[in-house]
Formats: sequence, C-alpha cells, structure tokens
Amino acid sequence: MFENDYIESVRKQFTQYKSLAERAMNQVADNKLSWQINPETNSITTIVKHMTGNMLSRFTDFFTSDGEKPWRDRDGEFENEEMTREQLTDFWNRGWNCLFQVLNSLTPEDIPRIVLIRNEKHSVMEAINRQLAHYAYHVGQIVFIGKIILDNHWKSLTIPRKGSKEFNTRMGL
Repeated sequence: MFENDYIESVRKQFTQYKSLAERAMNQVADNKLSWQINPETNSITTIVKHMTGNMLSRFTDFFTSDGEKPWRDRDGEFENEEMTREQLTDFWNRGWNCLFQVLNSLTPEDIPRIVLIRNEKHSVMEAINRQLAHYAYHVGQIVFIGKIILDNHWKSLTIPRKGSKEFNTRMGL
C-alpha cells in the first residue's frame, strides 16, 4: 500500500538526514560549533536552534493546531549563542523526538488529512514533504560549515572526492 511505503520512506529519509548532520557535527570541535563565517551567516548552533524550533512548532499537536505556534520565537532561533555540545545535543534530540513521535504514530488514513502551517492548508503528505526539504537544506548547511571549519581534516560523510570509481566497484557496478 502506497501510504505505508510513503511513511516508511520519509521515516528513513529523516533518519538519514539526522545522521548526516550528527556525523558532520561530531567532527567539529566543541569551541567551533558557534563559529560564523561572518555576522550575517549562521553557525551550526544557530541552524540546530532553528531546525529544533521548527520541528517543535510543526510537530507539536500536529493534527490539532497550526504548525506555526504562538510560543515559537523564530527570530530568536537566529541569534547566535554559545551552547555546550551536551546542551546542543539535548536540544537537537528534543526536536527530532517530537518529529519521530508524529511519524511513528501516522497511519495510512492520516496521509490525506489536512493540517495547517501558517494558516495554509496542507495534506499530511505535503506538510511532511515540506519539512523534509527544509531540513535537508539545513543539514547541507551544517555539512558545508563543518567542511569549512575542518578544511583538509574533513572526513567525507559519503563518497569521498576521487572515490567514485572505487565505490562503484565495491557496489558491483
């Protein structure tokens, strides 16, 4: 059934993006998590704050309230601040736990249901796809910032440069 496949597919994709970001953040020294290229850019900490704020807002009371909660301080999410790795990890996991709680509770009958995000109607599938694209965008930023910080000490999270041929051979291609 399509709906079951869809739910499992997005659960897997969210899990992969979460892992990708975590593997990138794990390479960055604690004292560099709040580093910014310049004052107009976001640090890894800021992106985590924003993603978590977004997850908590979008997935708390998913079916019964608008995804943009009145208690959310979106502007505050973009204020850079120092956080310990433990604080950052706890905050990050709080957002993901909220998201996965909703994903794990979905049934095939929920997929066409309507939810609101900023007073706009979305099917559950549209709302989830919107968030998946949003989080993938920010995970890419986290990875890119990590690569900038670590320079030639960066360890590839996927197929390393000049490693496609070797990878394809291992995959039997």
